[in-house]
Amino acid sequence: MRHLFRPSAVPSATPQAARLFLLLSYLALSAVPFVPLLLGKPVEAPWQTLGMEVVTWAAVWAVFQRPAWFHWLLLPAFLALPTEVYLIIYYGQGISTHHLGIIAETSPKEAMEFLGRTVYLMAAVLAGVIAWFFASWYAAIRTQALAWRGAPRWVGLAMVAVLAAVAGYGWEFGVAGRPAAKAAHASASASASASARVQASGFGDGASAEVEDAEEEDEADSAASSGASPAAARTGWKLAPLAWWARVPVDFSAFTNTWPFGLMWRGLDFYHERQHLAELGQRSSTFTFKAHQDGGDASAAPAEPQVVVMVLGESSRYDRWSLNGYERETNPLLAKEDKLVTLRDVITPVSATRLSVPVIISRKPATQSLKDGFAEKSFITAYKEAGFKTYWLSNQISFGQYDTPVSVFAKEADVIQFLNLGGFTNNSNFDQVLFDPLKHALADPAPKKLIVLHSLGSHWNYSQRHPKEFDKWRPSLYGVSNPAYTDLKLKPQLNNSYDNSILYTDWFLSQVIGTLKDKRINASMLYVADHGQTLYDGSCRLAFHGHNTQYEFHVPAFVWYSEQYEERYPGKVQQLLKHKKARLATENMFHTLLDMGDIRYEGERLEWSFLSPKFKQHKRYVDSYGWTNYDNAIIKGDCREVIDKSKPLKQE
Repeated sequence: MRHLFRPSAVPSATPQAARLFLLLSYLALSAVPFVPLLLGKPVEAPWQTLGMEVVTWAAVWAVFQRPAWFHWLLLPAFLALPTEVYLIIYYGQGISTHHLGIIAETSPKEAMEFLGRTVYLMAAVLAGVIAWFFASWYAAIRTQALAWRGAPRWVGLAMVAVLAAVAGYGWEFGVAGRPAAKAAHASASASASASARVQASGFGDGASAEVEDAEEEDEADSAASSGASPAAARTGWKLAPLAWWARVPVDFSAFTNTWPFGLMWRGLDFYHERQHLAELGQRSSTFTFKAHQDGGDASAAPAEPQVVVMVLGESSRYDRWSLNGYERETNPLLAKEDKLVTLRDVITPVSATRLSVPVIISRKPATQSLKDGFAEKSFITAYKEAGFKTYWLSNQISFGQYDTPVSVFAKEADVIQFLNLGGFTNNSNFDQVLFDPLKHALADPAPKKLIVLHSLGSHWNYSQRHPKEFDKWRPSLYGVSNPAYTDLKLKPQLNNSYDNSILYTDWFLSQVIGTLKDKRINASMLYVADHGQTLYDGSCRLAFHGHNTQYEFHVPAFVWYSEQYEERYPGKVQQLLKHKKARLATENMFHTLLDMGDIRYEGERLEWSFLSPKFKQHKRYVDSYGWTNYDNAIIKGDCREVIDKSKPLKQE
């Protein structure tokens, strides 16, 4: 019987079947980036993605010689495959740095609560993928025919080495400037393209950065053309830059879109984001407010239940709220709240989330909002020091070039949950995804709680920020994939969709208030938007944000309080009503939020809290041709540009 187990006794068809199964498995893995094509959706730069996958497979195969020796490197891609396909199908994007952050920071208990009954299906799918991995590993061991040997392999290794050396040299010492004619043409095209993107789309969190990137690229080309050879950052050597013709004509960042090897680059990007986050946090690591809770307007037991909620709105425009006089009834539910006080004149200094939110939640001055990082912590830490359990519940994203400055403050909370699997894509979660975490937070036995809800609000695409039942004003963009937002013919649909998103925000906020009412405790809530939107108003050809218009600086805000809060702090409610029409800025929010919870701390400025009898109005600066004094400005044209009557302060 022993001869039956000798390799020579195995039927010849077995190695052939193993070889075919292995090749099909690798082909299936490589086809993951093209899943959108099966859904009738386009794939960005498909030929570049395909080319990079072919080159990467050839490099790995040449280095390791046969699949049996590199198959285990593919294990992360196999395990992540169900998640990757799920995100592509339902959210229009694969695993990102943000998703890796969610995975890293989510406990098994939170994952079980989020998945619900779906967890059993996910477990079954994962078990199947693991079985597939081991079956293909066995096939890799069984077949010798796919080994890459001899001269072709050495040629492949040589080509990989040359490409790596050239790319490494260019990365270290830079690439020489383009030929003058081509450089001038490309520079003009890049600048015009970037400028058009900003003016047409106004994605202030990113589009303005595109202009800066284009300018930096032009400067780098100019320096390289002049023959400058600065010392390399990593080696310190001074060598001539790589010739333009010798550059590797591939956008290496596109490598992240490939599969299975692109996952490794995403992991590296996640590592770098974590490092950047740690560096930002390090600046304020030793900071303390030395905060405590005061006795309030009346004596009370220390363990009296109290909840303070801060809702950060997104891309919400003041004059599109019917609470503020808009002709369409976009706030039918909030209008019924008798203990809700709208703030009529709140200004944000800059129309970009990553820059505006730090000013709202910390003492970062408006005129420093363009700088990265801050040496102090946010109001979250002050509440923690005063004995509150703190929560940051977000429907935004945690990591990325434009989100880390916000998440560094979120990390101060005791409980942190980022719940948006779709990022800012069309198929993101609705803000109602925050309801269950909010209810869990309120059910926590801790008597005192601070809860921050960071909503997605009216972030583009507006029609994807609400369910179908809120598609009230039509024609709208609801159900339209990738609408041409620069097409002025879509102006009515764009505006109707925006108003529908405000209508959903009204419902969302009323549900939050209703949940707080049900607790029948000392509860208060402050809502403020990070910035507004420009919407092709009149003859204005600007839309979205990232501009210097009044539409983007003037933001909606309100305070709601429970009966128990009014009984506990009647003086604060009196001051709130007194100052509801005062000239306010988002700089006031930090001071008011701490005063709302009766938190005292070193260096407090009660004159900046509109709940205090010591309140005083202050100068309000906005990012418009420098730091413009908003209250000393003229409002120009249909775009309502904010222009200082005097000379704006210089921005550092």
